[in-house]
Amino acid sequence: MLERTGIAVVAVSFLLAAVMTGWLRRMAVARGLIDVPNARSSHQVPTPRGGGLAVAVVVLCLLPLLGWWRAVPGTSLWSLFVAGFLVAGIGWLDDHNDIAAGWRLLVHFAAASIGVWVIGGLPPVPMFGFLINLGWVGHGLAVVYLVWLLNLYNFMDGLDGIAGIEAVTVGAGGLWLYQVVGHRGGGIILPAILVAAVGGFLLWNFPRARVFMGDVGSGFVGIALGLLSLHAAWVSPPLFWGWVILLGVFVVDATVTLLRRLFSGEHVYRAHRSHAYQKVAQRIGSHPPVSMGVGLINLLWLLPVATLVALGTLDGVVGVLIAYAPLIGLAVHWEAGGAEDKS
Repeated sequence: MLERTGIAVVAVSFLLAAVMTGWLRRMAVARGLIDVPNARSSHQVPTPRGGGLAVAVVVLCLLPLLGWWRAVPGTSLWSLFVAGFLVAGIGWLDDHNDIAAGWRLLVHFAAASIGVWVIGGLPPVPMFGFLINLGWVGHGLAVVYLVWLLNLYNFMDGLDGIAGIEAVTVGAGGLWLYQVVGHRGGGIILPAILVAAVGGFLLWNFPRARVFMGDVGSGFVGIALGLLSLHAAWVSPPLFWGWVILLGVFVVDATVTLLRRLFSGEHVYRAHRSHAYQKVAQRIGSHPPVSMGVGLINLLWLLPVATLVALGTLDGVVGVLIAYAPLIGLAVHWEAGGAEDKS
């Protein structure tokens, strides 16, 4: 694909997502699709939701065009198209009709399984100096990884701009890792159009959210980032660990919160406001500094560690442990999953 054409497609992604998000916001207000604050909410003002549909629609509509141009390998294209469509679809239905958690999870596993199967599963991954092929076990772990990632993205979408900034900085970091390993081939435009589409949505979601992503957006972005990490692994095995490192803030906060709530006997499906990022925002009384802080952590801490892994200077597993250690420390310090501040 010609470079100028790629830049044009990325620009179109941004503009279309921005325009469509504004239109979806007006439709949500007209139809009463409003997110009313509850026990899990960090916002205090009823806000339209479902704006993330713009991201899903723009990316999904561009995929056939990219396939026609042969800018994206068929496996990556169809895995993202089918899995993304299913996840966005059930998310859209949930935003409008409150689908039971069991049915949502069933669709999530189906979408992840199809995505993993089409893309070719989890390739051999480097671990402690060895390239290990996990076979069917690895494919199963990849499905669980995708399901957890798309759900934790929904859990972490609780502050103005935080999910969008995470997607933009992780996607941009993934593009940088491709440059590090010298990859200029097919598929590199995928994270670029995702970043652009989310950027268009962010115009309406940050620094003050005038519309929320909704499940349709958070689920789609979550599984898209997961599938992009698997695509990167097929390009260069160390890149998988690089992407896992870049996703560290969301992975650590959501996982520590879930585990602590499980061990304390809390109902994991019950709405709550005990994530570390929510407690920090509550303490300082503002959303933008926390969301921007997540972006800075991604760029100034996680990206350098991921770069060392991509270059082969640092083992992937060791890199994950090094990158996640301070994040775990912060989650523990802010008592992620612990008692909520009722004040």
